[in-house]
Amino acid sequence: MTIDLKGRIALVTGASRGIGYFTALALAKAGAHVIATARTVGGLEDLDDAIKAAGGTATLVPFDITDMAAIDKLGASIFERWGKLDILVANAGILGVISPLGHIEAKVFEKVMLTNVTAIWRLIRSVEPLLTKSDAGRALIMSSGVASKAPAFWGAYSISKAAVENMARIWAAETDHTPLKVNIVNPGATRTAMRAQAVPGEDPETLPHPSEVAEKILFLASPTLQDTGRLFVVRDNKFADFRAPE
Repeated sequence: MTIDLKGRIALVTGASRGIGYFTALALAKAGAHVIATARTVGGLEDLDDAIKAAGGTATLVPFDITDMAAIDKLGASIFERWGKLDILVANAGILGVISPLGHIEAKVFEKVMLTNVTAIWRLIRSVEPLLTKSDAGRALIMSSGVASKAPAFWGAYSISKAAVENMARIWAAETDHTPLKVNIVNPGATRTAMRAQAVPGEDPETLPHPSEVAEKILFLASPTLQDTGRLFVVRDNKFADFRAPE
């Protein structure tokens, strides 16, 4: 299926490597102008080169996603330049540590929550008015299988992703009457630096490349998509609904 995103403006956080990098590249190849953010300037410059080589365009915005004032400024800057935002890919996040809950240092736990939860809320607050100005705003919130499985030792990361999934569903419910569609992505185990940090003994060649994930989730950015408030599981290539008990 060919996705046409010509003339659309896409914001991708955590775009300097991994899933964020290849999703930004896929969006640009489909015709979107990509606003790429990350802390690593070198990674963003590599992305810009790849996007230009593919015939696309990008705007690079290097900053730390935990800089709340910078998130607010980003929304204002997008409004001043483009007046709207068509696509948000909230991908930036950190693992923290693999450790028993009681052994996690407070500063580590707080940094995971700040990066993976609070920053996403601040981002929503900053760009929701821009997404609702689009004729077909689309938001993709990156999550993880550990959000629902709650495995031992993944405490901070698992808790943060469970919170993000609930936040996305609330946002979807609140914007259900608008053209904005908000969906959650569980990419599954993927060949990324974060996965290598979490499972150091694993053979990365046995895992899908992040470019494969990007190709599968690209349709979630399409103006033709009508689903909202749902979880897309890349491994199964389908939506899954996990509803709280009545």
